[in-house]
Amino acid sequence: MLKMTPLLLLPLLLSACSQSEPFTAPAKAAPVQKTAKLKPSAANPIVVELYQSQGCSSCPPANAALNLEAGRSDVIALNFSVTYWDRLGWKDVFGNPKYTQRQYDYAGAFRLKNVYTPQMIINGRTEFVGNSPGELKKALSIASPVTGGPSISANAGKVTIGSGNGKADIWLVRYDRRVQNVAVKAGENSGRKLPHQNVVRQLVKLGDWNGTSSSYTLPANPSRYFDSVILAQKPGGGAIIAARRI
Repeated sequence: MLKMTPLLLLPLLLSACSQSEPFTAPAKAAPVQKTAKLKPSAANPIVVELYQSQGCSSCPPANAALNLEAGRSDVIALNFSVTYWDRLGWKDVFGNPKYTQRQYDYAGAFRLKNVYTPQMIINGRTEFVGNSPGELKKALSIASPVTGGPSISANAGKVTIGSGNGKADIWLVRYDRRVQNVAVKAGENSGRKLPHQNVVRQLVKLGDWNGTSSSYTLPANPSRYFDSVILAQKPGGGAIIAARRI
């Protein structure tokens, strides 16, 4: 794992402070009512994003772990190729500055000093490296699905976000569901053939949502192999409050 700071991108927040209030236990604690944990489903999925590069020698295990979850209907697995490794010998064939900027937005939200690869993010709420055996599978087993946000529906080239509370950025993410085998010819992974799945090929901000029901026009899908996902996400790399394949 290597931490890097590319030039000409937004500055990150450097530190965070928190305070906690003193707590006094009551004489008799009220009984705790257990509620069943909502299981992830196609309607309420878990969103996992991987930020990686073909030029990073620590990334293939994380990439392989994401591939194992790529076909699940209750998980939206997205593989983002960043660009700040490109200058070190191999230019990632799927890299896009928009994906790098999205990772920087997360770094600011998580109060990280630097971006790094590989990095996995679940529901825009938690982040971890993800290249240790079983790390992603364990994280998915304890993660809660995305709930509580507005409804998402699509029809006739438009997507509609229902009414609700708060504000959100509305993102269209398109990914290639096929396995892509890339022969890396330079850099840290030179000579290796790396399989990728659910590679993000298009990231478009459709607009802002302010709690009222709103519709957005979808750009044409450039490939029949690309699946489309809509994310409603709190601004500035915040939590994902609604997600759906359309």
